[in-house]
Formats: sequence, structure tokens, C-alpha cells
Amino acid sequence: MAYRSKVALVYLLGFALDLLNMFVASIAYPDIARELHASVTELAWISNAYMLGLTLIIPMSVWLAARLGERRLILGSLLLFGIASALVAQAGSIETLIGWRWLQGIGGGLLIPVGQALAYRQFPAEQRAHFTGVVMLVALMVPALSPAASGLIVQALSWRWIFYLNLPMALLALGLGTLWLKPDQPSRERPTLDVRGLLLAVSGLCLLLIALSLLSEPDTRVFGLVGLILGTAVVYLYLCDGWHKPGAILDLQLLKNPSLRLAMLVYLFVNGVFVGTSLIAVLYLRGLGFGAAQTGALMLAWAAGSGVAIMVGKRSFNRIGPKPLLIAGMILQCLGILLLMRVEQPAGLPLIIAYTLMGLGGSVCSVTAQTLAFVGVSPEKMSHASALWNINRQLGFCLGAALLSSLLGALGTQGFNYCFLAAALLTLIPMAAVLRLDSTTVLALLTSPPLQEKST
Repeated sequence: MAYRSKVALVYLLGFALDLLNMFVASIAYPDIARELHASVTELAWISNAYMLGLTLIIPMSVWLAARLGERRLILGSLLLFGIASALVAQAGSIETLIGWRWLQGIGGGLLIPVGQALAYRQFPAEQRAHFTGVVMLVALMVPALSPAASGLIVQALSWRWIFYLNLPMALLALGLGTLWLKPDQPSRERPTLDVRGLLLAVSGLCLLLIALSLLSEPDTRVFGLVGLILGTAVVYLYLCDGWHKPGAILDLQLLKNPSLRLAMLVYLFVNGVFVGTSLIAVLYLRGLGFGAAQTGALMLAWAAGSGVAIMVGKRSFNRIGPKPLLIAGMILQCLGILLLMRVEQPAGLPLIIAYTLMGLGGSVCSVTAQTLAFVGVSPEKMSHASALWNINRQLGFCLGAALLSSLLGALGTQGFNYCFLAAALLTLIPMAAVLRLDSTTVLALLTSPPLQEKST
């Protein structure tokens, strides 16, 4: 097996672990609430704590990788993730469970950007679209299969086993990484930690994530708005502080790269909005009389559309460039969301078409955006680009849910159609930037000699 395939497999196992832990916990909420006497708010923090730990550690990932080496950091994060999973499974109270979930998120937050940077660095620019397609297939299969699998585990064993079963996969990835990943090359440079930048970045992200979670609840919406303003102000201070600073915790100059900047915008408003749309759609359909099984089954139509989109996206990127793919993806997702407004009673075909269109559109955009983000990034800047990409990814997931759930809370149960209309319009926000994109420049990067890394 080629070395780049070994690196890719270790990264994909870690990526699957991260995705698994984003989706499996919710199915166990009723059992956790009953055994640990948890409130609804406390249950929400089972996921929020994981996302918080994951997002807050990402800014440190570049510095830690430079100080410790990527191999050591990947193996250490897998070990930390496995230990935290065992501690979550043994938690005797909801407070300790939330604390260990935060630690689990730190393990994932170190693994994903560092592993992603190492993996993408192994592939020449013209092969990154294909690798992105493989990554997106994992991102498709895990959310589609994990709720059903975790439901069977909870029913047959207990909620604790959905966390215990992280251990075999973590140990497998740890073993393969130990055997396959090449030792880190000693570096003469010992980068200093940008403490001020780190404090500003972590404080801003923390305020934004907490504010977005508070925005979704009517009773805490005012606190959420205050937190959002404060978080935005702190992030602005961080940008001013780190924009031209040598040795900044993250290389913000990468945001001048039009491809990376556009890709982040697309992921924020297309894939982030879909997360919020799916949440609102579940509430809407349950109100129309759809059962939980019927509503969940609609994700199969979404998964089918996504699978087709991923195959098309990874094969077409090098041939036609990102612009037509992104335009088609945004229009398809927009049409799918608008079709939800036409559903007024339990009916199969319109909903299947709507979810299929959202799967096609959203996944064409996601596979194209992720390829576009890294296609012009030099190997030595890949770690910084990966960290920026993953911070944007996590914020997008939270932002879409917060915006649409807040809008629904303000409008009441009669406001579903307005929420769907808002989601459709938000999906189209990146369109102007996409239309200005010069695809010929992107296609030229695929054969640019400086980006032709050798596989070893």
C-alpha cells in the first residue's frame, strides 16, 4: 500500500470517529436523562461540550504540531480520545459526563485538522478532488448509519456502550498510525506560542459558540445576542492583532486566497444552512403527523442524492472547474428547501424529491468547496489552512441551526414557511462571489509545478 494511502486511512478512521461522536449521543438522550436525572438543557450540553472542546483546541493545533510533530500529535490525540470515551461511558453524573465529553472534543479537535493537513499534503493538486470525494463518502455514511446502529446498541446493551465501542476503532487507528506514519523530522525551529492571539481566538470562539446555543432558546435569547456581539468584537480584535503578526497562532494571510475564502463562505451558507433546515423540517413534519421513523427515513433520500453528488463532484472538478458545480449545487438545494413549503399534509413523493434535491445540491457544494479550499495551498501552509477550514466548518453547523431555530421561535408555529424561505435565500448568498470566480485560474493550479508534491 502506498504511503499516502496509509496516511489517508489513519485520517479517515479518526474522521469517522469524530463524526460518529457528533451523531450517536442524541439517540441515547432519553436513557441518559432517566439514569443521570438530566434536564433538557443538560442533555443539549452533551453535544455542545464536545463541539466546544473540538473547536477551541483547533487554533492551537498548528503550534502543537510544530512543537511536538504531526505523528506524535495524531497518536496522542487518538489516545486522549480513547481515554475520554471510556471516562464518558463510566460517568456517574451528568456533570462529569459533560466534562469528559469536552475532553473527548479536545482529542477530536487535535486529530481532525492535523490529520487532514497531513493527508492532503500527500496528494498532488490534481488528485485532491478524488481524495475529497472519499472523505465526503465517509461524511455521508457515518451520519446515515450511526443513528440506527446506536439505537440497536442502546436497546440491546445500554447507552454506555455507544461510548465504549469507540475504543476498538480508536485503538485500530492508533495501532495503524504507530505502524504506518513516518517519524517526525526534527526541526531546528522552535516556534513560540502567540499567547495573546491564542487567548483572543479561544475567547472569541467560546463566546460565539455559547451565544449560538443560547440563541435557540426563547428564554436565553437576549443573553445569546449579547454574547454574539461580544464574541464578534473579540474575533475582530483577534483579526486586527494577528493579520500581519509574524508567528501568529493562525496564518490569517491565507484568507487573502480567493479560493479558500470562497470555499469557506459556501460551506457556511450552504452546508451550515442545511443543518438548520433539517432541524426545522423535523419539527414541521412531526406537526403534520409524520412519525419518527417516517421522518428519519427521509434521510435515505438525502443520502442517495448525496452519494450521486459526491461521485459527480469528484470526477467533474478537474474537468469543468468549481464554478458550474457550485452554481448547480446552490440552486438544487434552494429548490429542495422551497419544495418543503409546498408540503401541507403527509405525502411521500414531494418530500422524497425535496430531500433528494437537498442531498444533491448540498453535497455537490461540500465536495467542491473542500477541494477548492486546499487546491491552491502550498504544503507548508496546509496545517494553517486546515485549521481555518475546520473552525469555519464547526461555526457553520452551529450558525445555521441557531439562526433558523431563533427565527422559528420568534415567528411561532405558523412561521415554518418563512423559515424555509429564509433558508432558501441564505443558501444563495454565496452566488455573487461564485459568479466572480475565475475558474481558469483554479484549473491552472491543478497542473502548476509548485504544487506537484511527490508521493512517498
